[in-house]
Parts: sequence; structure tokens; C-alpha cells
Amino acid sequence: MKEIKTAFYLGDCLEVFANFEADKFDLIITSPPYADSRSKTYGGIKPDEYVDWFLPRSKEMLRVLKPNGTFILNIKEKVVASERHTYVIELILEMRKQGWLWTEEFIWHKKNCYPGKWPNRFRDAWERCLQFNINKKFKMYQEAVMIPMGNWAEKRLKKLSETDKIRDTSRVGSGFGKNVSNWLDRKMAYPTNVLHLATETGNRKHSAVFPKALPEWFIKLFTKEHDWVLDPFAGSGTTCQVAQNLARNSIGIEMLPENYELTKKNIKPTQYLLFEETQHETHYVTRNN
Repeated sequence: MKEIKTAFYLGDCLEVFANFEADKFDLIITSPPYADSRSKTYGGIKPDEYVDWFLPRSKEMLRVLKPNGTFILNIKEKVVASERHTYVIELILEMRKQGWLWTEEFIWHKKNCYPGKWPNRFRDAWERCLQFNINKKFKMYQEAVMIPMGNWAEKRLKKLSETDKIRDTSRVGSGFGKNVSNWLDRKMAYPTNVLHLATETGNRKHSAVFPKALPEWFIKLFTKEHDWVLDPFAGSGTTCQVAQNLARNSIGIEMLPENYELTKKNIKPTQYLLFEETQHETHYVTRNN
């Protein structure tokens, strides 16, 4: 069987991108440091400076992403002086000028978010996962993330009205319609763009780790086996761990040596491991029996 490759680079992704040829990756998925966040580890980037900091990096991502690939950006606005800062909105607008298409927005609902409040707001329980593409036609495997019909099939589909048996046009003028009877014999349904995922992680030594289910969902949706996945802010390597388990090739880039060392411990192939370390790269290759 074809080998699965996983490589890690230590350094600023803006510099490491120079090692990659154009049109290499099928999916880029990442969560960069949010504005002014994790200042003790990443130094923090001021909200007013965030767009200027990110754009050179997104320009390189535009270069290395395949024309039919997808970029998923997990990001969240920061509250500054009692109001939401607009740096995420500003970034979206500037990325569109750069050549990106803002094709979709997924919401990651942190379903086990701790309770809490502030004098003028409640605790955040969600984050954005913005989808960007280069072209309107991109690879997408929707069947890979279908979910069971659930109780809805048992209750709703057993009592169909007359309008359920035809294409019932939306009353709000959206142009969309539905024919509920089309789902009578189906066992699986397509999910919504709201992902209800817990925030638990097995890596307590890292300040902000993806739950594995988050990159797993997007990797299944936008790639197939042996495709290439990139996380330019790899942290402790969660995205690459998941990619490896799903038989995707992947590359992670991380600028903090302590996270880079965590990555070495976290990536544990289930079969054979070839370990080769150079000055800037640790390269793992999984070989099948």
C-alpha cells in the first residue's frame, strides 16, 4: 500500500512556506493565535495589527493550496473596550481582495463550555470556522460526514401532510424548497453548518488545542485518502495526528520549540515508524504491513 507521510517544521510559517511548491495541498486547516490571546506563549498580536500580520501568511496559503482545495480558518473576535473588535470582518474583506472566495462559515458550538458571565455579556460558547476557496468548484465529499436520521425519522416522517409530499417553496422568499417525502426511506441525513463538539483534549500541556473531532470532520469533508493536509499553526500536532489516522499525508508548522517537542511524542503511528531529524524538520513515515 502507498505510504502516508507526516512532516513537521519548526519555525514561522511565513518562512517555512518557501519550502513548498505551488498547488501542493488539498486542505489547509488551522487555528492561529487570536488577537492579543496567548500572549505568554505566542506574544500576542494586537487587534488593530492582526490583519496586516495575517495577510502575508494567507497570501502564501493561496499559493500552496490546490485550485480545487479548501482553507478552513478557525478564529474568533476579541472584546476590546466593551465591544467586539472587527478584525475578523476586516480580515475576511481583505482576503477577498487577495483572491480568496469566502464560500461558507461553520460554527463550532462548544457544547461543554464552562458556565460564566461578565457584567455586560455571557461566556462565549462558539467559534467561527471560515471556509475559503480559490474557485467556486472545489472538492467536497458531503457523504463522508452524513449523520443518522435519528428520532426525526421516527416522528416527523410518519405523519406527512399534503405539502410534505410536494416541493414546498420557502415562505421567506429564499427560493429554496423541500419535499419531506423524499426522506422516507433514508437512514442518513446531511448535517448542518453548526458543529456540536466538546472541547476535551488529551493534551493539557498546550494552551489551545483542537478537539480531534474538529479537524477530523473537515478532513473527511474536503479530502480523500493520500491527499495532502497542512496546518501552518500546528501547536502540538492534533491536525496531523488525525490526518495520519485517516490515511492523509500532512505537514505541520509550529514556531514554539516546546510544542514541537510535544508533537514528537504525540505522533505515534500504529505500524512502522521511520524517524529522521534534521536541523529544521522531523519527518515521520508510516509504512503498512
